[in-house]
Amino acid sequence: MPASEPIAVFDIGSNSVRLVVYESLSRNLTPLFNEKALCGLGREVASTGRLAPDAVEKALEALKRYRALCDVMHVSESIAIATAAVRDAIDGAEFLARAKEICRCDIELLSGQREAMLAAYGVLSGASGADGLVGDLGGGSLELIEVKGHQTGEGITLPLGSLSLADASARSLKAAEKIVRDRLKEVPLLKSLAGRRFYAVGGTWRAIARLHMWQTGYPLHVMHGYSIPAKEAMEFSSLLHRVDPETLSRIEVIAEARRPLLAYGSLVLEQIVRIGKPKEIVISALGVREGLLFERLSEEERVSDPLLAAAREMNVLRSRSPEHGEELLAWTDAFMDSTGIDETPEEMRLRHAACLLADIGWRAHPDYRGEQSVNIISNAAFTGVDHPGRAFLAISIFYRHTGLNDEELSPRIRELASTRLIDRARILGAVLRFAYLASASMPGVLPRAPLKVEKGVLKLKLPDELAALAGGRLNNRVRQLGRVIGRQYVIEAG
Repeated sequence: MPASEPIAVFDIGSNSVRLVVYESLSRNLTPLFNEKALCGLGREVASTGRLAPDAVEKALEALKRYRALCDVMHVSESIAIATAAVRDAIDGAEFLARAKEICRCDIELLSGQREAMLAAYGVLSGASGADGLVGDLGGGSLELIEVKGHQTGEGITLPLGSLSLADASARSLKAAEKIVRDRLKEVPLLKSLAGRRFYAVGGTWRAIARLHMWQTGYPLHVMHGYSIPAKEAMEFSSLLHRVDPETLSRIEVIAEARRPLLAYGSLVLEQIVRIGKPKEIVISALGVREGLLFERLSEEERVSDPLLAAAREMNVLRSRSPEHGEELLAWTDAFMDSTGIDETPEEMRLRHAACLLADIGWRAHPDYRGEQSVNIISNAAFTGVDHPGRAFLAISIFYRHTGLNDEELSPRIRELASTRLIDRARILGAVLRFAYLASASMPGVLPRAPLKVEKGVLKLKLPDELAALAGGRLNNRVRQLGRVIGRQYVIEAG
């Protein structure tokens, strides 16, 4: 993007040490580079009170590489944070001094409450209409905090991180289960979770979700927004700590170093579901790092829509005319208002995002524009959208390029969308097919060519200077749209 100033976050966690370099500080954070090293800094803190010596050296070596990478990438600003292991270890200050010298920037040692708040900000930065409890499970601790709309509650921290739990229980799953149960049954916050969403943050819970995704043959391998019904999450979590992870189907999708932690993470998740009774578990790929940058945005930027911000950037980067994409928003608003078709605020929001994404596949060969657009949208690093919404976006743009023929559309993508969303995608696809043929993807045409339902008839009005646009192909597109919405049509040209 123009005038990008890369910003780096060094994240020194209890299990992993990570560098993420983002394209710029914006509402739609886009990683330019992302690397982690599983160092295990916190694996002995519960029993010895100290950071594991070999882990310290491994972490410092990783930070040296990360600093060099930042120099190569001309990073404009570096931010560093450290979490539970360094916070709790008696030699944490000594480690931080060495790390600060390497990173060449201050390192914020997060308190448990501060870590919970940043995790909540991370979830809010990538969720639409968040309502529930955020749980950030790291290697050293578990942070819990309530979120609703754009607001957060007071966070708490518990020593139930995967590494800490393994250490405190002497690697006995039976002992670990008792520790988790005794700790969580006394947490008042869990009483507020019933019937709401539990937003799971952290690498171990993402690994559990990834394994569930692959074992169930889920059609979309996008972690952010992946949801699991509470009962299914509890049963799957129970399975993970009852059996040897190496015997599980598709265990190869989980990093070998992460596998021993699955049982401890699943113990915590199972007890949260049993005690809190949420309706579903929602995976957030955004957490403390993203929350740290979200905190730096203005209040106006924070409350802006993350999906529309991402779609606007994609529109700028890939469309023939970004201005045309913006025009589609008001133009399709007027069309939908005239039809009387019921549209929820969320459906309107998705339609706006689809309008901004409608031309991102134009550089591909015409035979593959629909397919390429589906692939880009299905797998793009969008936030602020659940998987059914993502499917709606992909299907709408597929129809815009290929017509309303489902033969070439992947049935796996269709599985994610409801009948209502598919119907709305067909309508929008037909509208966009007309719009791009009428305007040649150029701005300034659609505002002068209203397409609306008047007195039960679909009517296109073309002023004198645009009257010559009327013709066979354009007439066919209007006719097709009329069939989709069940209306006769008329074209007034001149």
